[in-house]
Amino acid sequence: MRKWVVAAVFAVASAASAAPVLAADVAVLDWRAALMNTESAQSSLSDLEGQVGDRQSKAKRLGNELQDLQKRLRNEGDVMSDAERQRLTSRLQEKGQRFESLRKEVLSARQRSEKQFLDQAEPKLERAVDRVIERHGIDIVVEPRGVLHSSMDLPNLTDEVTQEFNALN
Repeated sequence: MRKWVVAAVFAVASAASAAPVLAADVAVLDWRAALMNTESAQSSLSDLEGQVGDRQSKAKRLGNELQDLQKRLRNEGDVMSDAERQRLTSRLQEKGQRFESLRKEVLSARQRSEKQFLDQAEPKLERAVDRVIERHGIDIVVEPRGVLHSSMDLPNLTDEVTQEFNALN
């Protein structure tokens, strides 16, 4: 821990004594947006929709049915016979279990698809970013949310990185 503190103090001191950064040397890049706007990402999302679309639709219908059953039980439960209330409660539990199972399947498929896409896209994204940085002579790239203040508009490389990524296909 002590080494971390010493390293942090050294880094701050070094940064303070370094030459000021020129605004032209700094640019912003929303790498998530750049990546998600690529043709590869759109294709991957389309493939995922084809894989899980039916299950997602079923889960949505089940979710609506669950809400209807809960509403009916809440509104009419007091006037229902015990047998009717028990039957409705059983249906609610059964549909709830099916809904949860479908939800987990869709989530799992989405996570697998995202991981596969990111694993394949990362090297290409790095190449695209490197090319754009080199083309513009950028020294520092920050995420848009990381900029607290700038007295001027910083160049935004996001769209150009997306175009470069698509050109690497």
